[in-house]
Amino acid sequence: MKKIIYIAGQMTGLPDKGRGLFRAAADCLREMGAIALDPSVLPDNLSFDAYMPICLAMLEQADAVLLLPNWECSRGAALEKAYAEYQRKEIIYLDKGNVFVKKGE
Repeated sequence: MKKIIYIAGQMTGLPDKGRGLFRAAADCLREMGAIALDPSVLPDNLSFDAYMPICLAMLEQADAVLLLPNWECSRGAALEKAYAEYQRKEIIYLDKGNVFVKKGE
């Protein structure tokens, strides 16, 4: 069975909401045989309060969360990380050198 991985990271304040990095990470995960859940495909112009239930529902279905570089700059990504930790999901960090680093489960 393929591992399902949710991608979390900063979107607010980035050109095109950082979609390029999200999509590159999703492509890489798919090449590795995983199913990527990419919140950057959601429509623009929803409120934070509208996005988060959708994102948390996606995360709920995941086995792990991949945190993109600078995830700490995102209120939503911080919430997603905390939720993943609460759910005891695997946390994977994508560092600035584009290297996957697994920490904890």
